[in-house]
Amino acid sequence: MGLRAFALLAICGSLIYFDFSTPKLAPLRSTLALTLSPVLWVASLPRHLSDASSYLDSRDQLAAENKLLRDRQFQLEAKLQKFEALEAENRRIRELLASAKNLQENVLITEIIAANQDPYRHQITLNKGARDQVYRGQALVDASGVMGQIIQVNPTTSVALLITDPDHGIPVEINRTGLQTIALGVGDGQALRLPFLPGNADIQKGDLLVSSALGGRFPAGYPVAQVFDIKHNPGEHFAEALAYPTAKLNQGRQALLVWSEDHSADSETIVSVPGAAPAEDDQPKKALPPRPISAAPSAGADKPAKPVKP
Repeated sequence: MGLRAFALLAICGSLIYFDFSTPKLAPLRSTLALTLSPVLWVASLPRHLSDASSYLDSRDQLAAENKLLRDRQFQLEAKLQKFEALEAENRRIRELLASAKNLQENVLITEIIAANQDPYRHQITLNKGARDQVYRGQALVDASGVMGQIIQVNPTTSVALLITDPDHGIPVEINRTGLQTIALGVGDGQALRLPFLPGNADIQKGDLLVSSALGGRFPAGYPVAQVFDIKHNPGEHFAEALAYPTAKLNQGRQALLVWSEDHSADSETIVSVPGAAPAEDDQPKKALPPRPISAAPSAGADKPAKPVKP
């Protein structure tokens, strides 16, 4: 091993022996440790710098990941809200389809694209018009009841008057008794009034009002409103009742256009599109059935008309 290595081992062994056997060397060891502490700090400085750099890198990376996750969460929450809206819309459309099956008439789903901002005019604009064979006076319903009727037809849009409008009236009958009357809009967007009830009319709170076949515009037997108040004014011949509409007039964006059974394509109420007639591809898939014509001639149809004397 050599003389130098042997001498160093001897010195180290002697120092170890005297360190454990002689307590007088403890102050010297403390002094040497204090003197050499800067050297130890300088020796450990690269390790501390490396740890600090790793900490800064990790902190910046965590901050970036945190921001990315927050943005992702915001996007997912927005999509979730949209999905909830789509789910509610699909539910309303399913209800409309189920209602269409119950109607047993030719119907067409339409979308509400605008509403009249005048608080005293309850009108809505639909995305179906004359190109879809919409006509004036056509009934508009939803999954819960009658909404109103068409009052204006444009080539691609139409305007409907809701049953709560003060200018709207609909023939109804009390479902429990069959009593027929007229329901008028109050104008507040929430109620209908029945002003022409006989004083002894059998009507109660909670009675369901359904559409009557009188007039032929609305599908018979479809819910219209439910009575919530009855007024008997003494000394008057008529009683008055108030009812809440069953249709969800201020909810949803879809409704059903209903074709009446006695409406024909050549009726005067149909508003034709200006210009040439639409092509076959533009015609609706469900054509309206023509009005039946009786095969038997009317009495006196073949006789010439007598001249009228002046």
